[in-house]
Amino acid sequence: MARLRELHLLLTYQCTFECDHCFVWGSPFQVGTMTVGQIRDLLAQAEKLGSIEMIYFEGGEPFMYYATLLESIRQVKARGWRAGIVTSAYWAPAREDALLALRPFVDVGLDALSVSDDAYHGSNGEQSPPRLASQAATELGIGTSAISIEPPSPTVPPSGEGKGEPVVGGGVKFRGRAVAKLLEGLPRRLWQELTTCPYEDLADPMRVHIDPLGFVHLCQGIVLGNVWARPLVHIMSSYVPSAHPISGPLLEGGPVALARAFDVAHEDSYVDECHFCYDLRDRLRCKAPEWLAPDQMYGVPES
Repeated sequence: MARLRELHLLLTYQCTFECDHCFVWGSPFQVGTMTVGQIRDLLAQAEKLGSIEMIYFEGGEPFMYYATLLESIRQVKARGWRAGIVTSAYWAPAREDALLALRPFVDVGLDALSVSDDAYHGSNGEQSPPRLASQAATELGIGTSAISIEPPSPTVPPSGEGKGEPVVGGGVKFRGRAVAKLLEGLPRRLWQELTTCPYEDLADPMRVHIDPLGFVHLCQGIVLGNVWARPLVHIMSSYVPSAHPISGPLLEGGPVALARAFDVAHEDSYVDECHFCYDLRDRLRCKAPEWLAPDQMYGVPES
């Protein structure tokens, strides 16, 4: 069984932003939010794994449900684990506001605050919300880090680091909304070249994401099961990477092997492995709904 070190809980799919690069199609119009009772249940399930060291709360935007988030951090710390939050810092329009928002999290022992600090999230200088939130966290003694994603653009490797073919810079992973919004003008590679999964450890994952609907995500949109139907410890103990209908082919030969395993139609070229994989999974959802879910991860809002 994979020895998970971290759980990343998507507290909500809702977000104050609707970023073009978002993995999970977060937006003000998304639905799905965990309750305190559900989080307490999840943490009890996590204890049975015997290997968890840290719990992250993400979204969407977790600060939209402030009271639930604060109580969740308290519950995590009561179990002796480290706790972190990923946020856009929309709640920090000024230094005083940032300090007021974060001070209660000092009292419950928050260890880490990861702030999305880029143009997608309104960062445009030292007085922008992401910078003010980071400054306040540092002042209060909360560990802080920045997540910065730049709009993708064609670049050419320096001499000696490739054959001069354009590559894509910016840090965007081409899953989710990025596939719908950010592909125009980018260089592509032939589909036959995309034979690995370079971004996720499918064979021995150290962390998984769990969304408000209970789905356990190996990668956003590739699920292992649902914790509201089956305990997390059973889901993880039964995960055999080579036998999983999606991770098995990806481990064998990346998106190319996944396309061949399901004999699915596809395009002739893609920006990268993520783009090819996401496009395949979107096409395959009707054939493998148990493993490719929920619809929200593929841009289809819950009705």
